[in-house]
Amino acid sequence: MSGRLISARLAPLARRAVLNTPRQLSHYSTTGAGGLLRSDAGLRLLKQRPWPLGSYALHNVPAVRSISFVRILPKIVTKFASLGAAAGGAVIAGLSYVQYQAGQAGTYALDLFNRATNQASLVAGTLYGGASDILEQTMKEWEKTKEDFEIREWLQKLLPKDESSGGGNGRGSSGPQGDPKQSGAGMAAAGATAAAAFGYESKDDEDSQSAEEKIARDEQMMMLTKKMIEIRSLLQTVGQSDTLTLPSIVVIGSQSSGKSSVLEAIVGHEFLPKGSNMVTRRPIELTLVNTPNAHAEYGEFPALGLGKITDFSQIQRTLTDLNLAVPAKDCVSDDPIQLRIHSPNVPDLSLIDLPGYIQVTGRDQPMELKEKITELCEKYIQPPNVILAISAADVDLANSTALRASRKVDPRGERTIGVITKMDLVDPERGASLLSDKKYALRLGYVGVVCRVPPTVGTSKLFNRGNGNISNAIAKNENAYFSAHPVEFGPESHVDVGTKNLRKKLMYVLEQTMAASLKTTSEAISRELSETTYEFKVKYNDRPLSAESYLAESLDSFKHSFKGFTEHFGRAEVRELLKHELDQQVLNLLAQRYWNRPFEDLSQSLPETDPLSELPKANMENPIWQIKLDSSQASLTKLGVGRLATSVVASALQAHVDHLTSNSRFAAHPFARKAITEASTTILRDLSYDISDELEICIKPYKYRIELEDNEWAKGRENVTNVLKDELRVCEAAAKNLETQIGGRKKLRDVMGFIDRVRSGKVVLEGDGVGGAGGFSSALLRKGREAVFLRDRVDVLKMRLLAVKSKQCANKQNKYYCPEVFLDAVADKLTTTADLFLEAELLSKFYYAFPRELDSRLGRSLSQTDVERFAREDPKIRRHLDVVRRKELLEHVLKEMEALRQLEAREKRYTSRSTQTGSGEKGRSRGWSLF
Repeated sequence: MSGRLISARLAPLARRAVLNTPRQLSHYSTTGAGGLLRSDAGLRLLKQRPWPLGSYALHNVPAVRSISFVRILPKIVTKFASLGAAAGGAVIAGLSYVQYQAGQAGTYALDLFNRATNQASLVAGTLYGGASDILEQTMKEWEKTKEDFEIREWLQKLLPKDESSGGGNGRGSSGPQGDPKQSGAGMAAAGATAAAAFGYESKDDEDSQSAEEKIARDEQMMMLTKKMIEIRSLLQTVGQSDTLTLPSIVVIGSQSSGKSSVLEAIVGHEFLPKGSNMVTRRPIELTLVNTPNAHAEYGEFPALGLGKITDFSQIQRTLTDLNLAVPAKDCVSDDPIQLRIHSPNVPDLSLIDLPGYIQVTGRDQPMELKEKITELCEKYIQPPNVILAISAADVDLANSTALRASRKVDPRGERTIGVITKMDLVDPERGASLLSDKKYALRLGYVGVVCRVPPTVGTSKLFNRGNGNISNAIAKNENAYFSAHPVEFGPESHVDVGTKNLRKKLMYVLEQTMAASLKTTSEAISRELSETTYEFKVKYNDRPLSAESYLAESLDSFKHSFKGFTEHFGRAEVRELLKHELDQQVLNLLAQRYWNRPFEDLSQSLPETDPLSELPKANMENPIWQIKLDSSQASLTKLGVGRLATSVVASALQAHVDHLTSNSRFAAHPFARKAITEASTTILRDLSYDISDELEICIKPYKYRIELEDNEWAKGRENVTNVLKDELRVCEAAAKNLETQIGGRKKLRDVMGFIDRVRSGKVVLEGDGVGGAGGFSSALLRKGREAVFLRDRVDVLKMRLLAVKSKQCANKQNKYYCPEVFLDAVADKLTTTADLFLEAELLSKFYYAFPRELDSRLGRSLSQTDVERFAREDPKIRRHLDVVRRKELLEHVLKEMEALRQLEAREKRYTSRSTQTGSGEKGRSRGWSLF
């Protein structure tokens, strides 16, 4: 039968063989027969490629993996597209025939195993002959096809290398007319050979998939670490408990051991403080945040609020200033400096840099410095923190201060990573022995680094303003050194060297340590949350509170109080204020023009006439009284009533606002009180300028002519009577107070009598009387003169009260005899005009603008920081806010940690399944290797 006919019939047979043949084929235990496994042709096929992944052995019998060509045919069609439709169709038809015949052979072989195992040897020999013939014919057909076109490289791998040795050794041809059993077995062998070739393509896909899964697991581990570091930052804000924290990597080492260089090599920048004296005096909590998509590197100090700092030399100066701020007498401080560095070149790590150990205290250093540094380091290297013990290569490990300190708190070395710096300063053999040291063994091992920055990099960094990344330079320097000694530091040496490996180890160890402490930390957070929830319920009745809500409530309450004030402070209250102020001005005018005469000094002995002798008499012919009254009226109307009235009302408004503030929630908030005062003052000042001028224009007609009605005169008479009575009570109360101050009425009468005798000329003073006179001190004489003045004023007021109540003052025509009534009536007309205008202009505008100004100053214009500062000014509110914020943070952190624990559990299950799958694949590979 021709080769083309065989190729045409191979396709359905091969497809049936692969689809119907089970994974585990039976075998024939007879050893006398040759069969495919023991023939030369079979060995040639097996030597070309190992069995595909997924195959296995059962009593030295191969199993055919159930590979369907249905999934492979699309790939074949794509690869043969450029060779022509005819050639590709022929090849595909041949492969389909092989698949069909293989399926037929597989079905028959399984049935044959169940029926007649005792004839296995004979059947195996027959199968070999048939398979050999079929393979020979198939190879010839392939050769003929190769002559027509070029076969792709992947298809050439299906052909045997020695085509001349693929015959059937004279066993005869087996075609469609032959034994179907023999023909089916041969087709199964051809299908298995093709499956072996395609198995390698599947193996490459599996290797690629394994690499992708490894990358995905690494990225997931980085995500877990980043999330844990974020949770650690949140726990730092909660504080108050050592159990509420996640582990960090604590860096310890003696001074000049290269501790700072290691940290700077990890970060890629020189940013730590340096100096001849001890510069690091406070712990530096360094959080590295990987930002893959960022183009800029920056640092920030969360507690200082300096924003993003892209200049690392500025970060270095800030750290230096913060460390040197610790007083020399305190040596070191346990108050940490929080620094976060965001960069695409750093791993997600949480590090704590501590002051370096010292052996001898300097003359300019306190004697207790060594002990304080040791105590500070012991505080931070307690479990569960990871210890990064820095030791120099030129110092024996037996003398390492860092290892000695870590041995105290970690005697088994389970959470200590040893870092050997300055590896280039010792012989390679010596360095390799340090890294593989067993005498001071650590479970996490040692890592050797050379973190010295090349001089060229340091020079170029000066011209780059401290922003040059030194990671690449350090990596090249390390690679140059370690690659120069492959025996000591090569892959066969099994030692860890290089900053890159150190980064990976730190990430892995930190992730594992944090994951191990998730459960205990979650339990501690749950307990803390229960206590905080109980406190929130008992003390604050589950009342939620935030800085924004507290400010809004306080502002609404104050505006409500202000609205109540506006309803009770209107025109009547303004009139009362203005009338009282103008009444005082009237009394001043009366005292100046009618009642008062200047007192002579005690040094003057001129006699004084009776003070009541020159009071006005009912004499209309004397024009002096008309002039006095007209001048008093002009003084009152030209007093500047507009400015005076506006100032009085504005001051009253400001006083009421201050009173409302002192009785509101804002009383405990200096910031808010200042803002409210500034708001009211600004509004009143802006309104007063225009309103005072406009009010002056309104009262301008009264400066030239004033007409009074009878009712206005009667009202003025009644009002001035009350004013004089009030003034009389004030004077009598002041006189009574003086009597008490001097020491009694008798002593006061003696002093006043002496002054009266001096004024009447009965007593002549010797000297100026400044140092005292008549046996009285100067202070007593001054009090006596005040008492005499009040006595005379009381007498005048009593006399004027009698005059105002007389019939003569009942008529407005006698205004010159009763100036008190006339001036009071004028003041009342001015008050009526002013209060009407001020109510319409000042009060209404202030009542409208003030609440809106409050909203602007204490609402929209405030930043979040200002709102927080305002709320925390009150100690009670600050405590309430702390409890609420603590409760919310604990709930958030607990939720995040539960999500992390679930993610970690899924990762463990996935890793376990991957391990079991890898073991199974490895076992199946071992099974195929038997052949």
